[in-house]
Amino acid sequence: MAKLSRRRFLTETAAAIAAAPFISSGASLTGASGARKLGVAICGLGQLSEHQIAPALAKTKHCRLAGIVTSTPAKAEAWKAKYGIPAGNVYSYDDMHRMADNPDIDVVYVVTPNALHADHTIRAAQAGKHVFCEKPLEISVERCQQMIDACKRAGRLLGTAYRCQYDPHHLECIRLVREQVFGAPRIIQAGFAIDVGEPGQWRLKRALAGGGALMDVGIYALQATRYLTGEEPVLVSAIETRTDPVKFAEVDESMVWTARFPSGVVAHCSTSYRAGGIQNLRVNAQRGWFELDPAFFYDGNHGRRSEGQEIRFPEIDLFAAEMDDFARCILEGKPSKVSGEEGQRDVRIMQAIYESARTGRAVSLA
Repeated sequence: MAKLSRRRFLTETAAAIAAAPFISSGASLTGASGARKLGVAICGLGQLSEHQIAPALAKTKHCRLAGIVTSTPAKAEAWKAKYGIPAGNVYSYDDMHRMADNPDIDVVYVVTPNALHADHTIRAAQAGKHVFCEKPLEISVERCQQMIDACKRAGRLLGTAYRCQYDPHHLECIRLVREQVFGAPRIIQAGFAIDVGEPGQWRLKRALAGGGALMDVGIYALQATRYLTGEEPVLVSAIETRTDPVKFAEVDESMVWTARFPSGVVAHCSTSYRAGGIQNLRVNAQRGWFELDPAFFYDGNHGRRSEGQEIRFPEIDLFAAEMDDFARCILEGKPSKVSGEEGQRDVRIMQAIYESARTGRAVSLA
């Protein structure tokens, strides 16, 4: 990686943000470069789609909201009215194959429960559409592979929605590690916990979620340890706890794990659906440390370095950034850094973490 000073990084990031003006949902079908904007159909109209993804699409330079997939007629009518979506671009989960005849849609953004990702991704790929899928990619390595294979057969890109890989704060942390500003990293600490809310939701059902806190928010900590080190863990050891065995009868409530990397870096990570105030990332290196706290929010992330310098960049819409990058990969015929294979790697590691927690033994990933 070419050496990039923090001052230059700040300058280039600010310039990129300034060059990305707000684009209304009624904008023309071409971006600033004159290339056609890619039409995106959102598959699954839950809170993330309503409050984050749809508004972010209005800010992108290379995408536009072109269609929706939902099983709820009332939602379909509301979205049609709000975003001016034509009736012909509204689909149910069972008739996604009709997209094959619709050139207005280029990408399907899958935002359904985890265990439905494979089905909806495969349907979209068979209809000839690129797929951008929320994390985790799926609930097993095998299902991830089915998604990867389906997109390859169709000659379409598959991406995983890892928004933190586009956060300037995380990119700065990657730079600090790669350039060994504080020497070689030795220990990484990462954790993310939330209050999952009321029982009865799909996140607490194994058949739909595949897992609990680890699959939902712990994956952010896991991802961070991987892109910071640039390595894959070779050994994991985990402990799971449940303080409410009724509410968390089917999925994990809290999980802590350690991971060892080939270079000797050790990561200590934690996640929970009941422990508040965990949203941090810290790297201890030979000659100092740096951290983000909060590290994994939609906005407001920031941190500091051991010599007192802040890690703070202008805020950007991370959902817009990840979608624009995926669109550029499609338009320019380039691979995505958040490919389906990248998503599959995390699922493989999470399965090893679950195995370790279940058996009480460390699990080798070498």
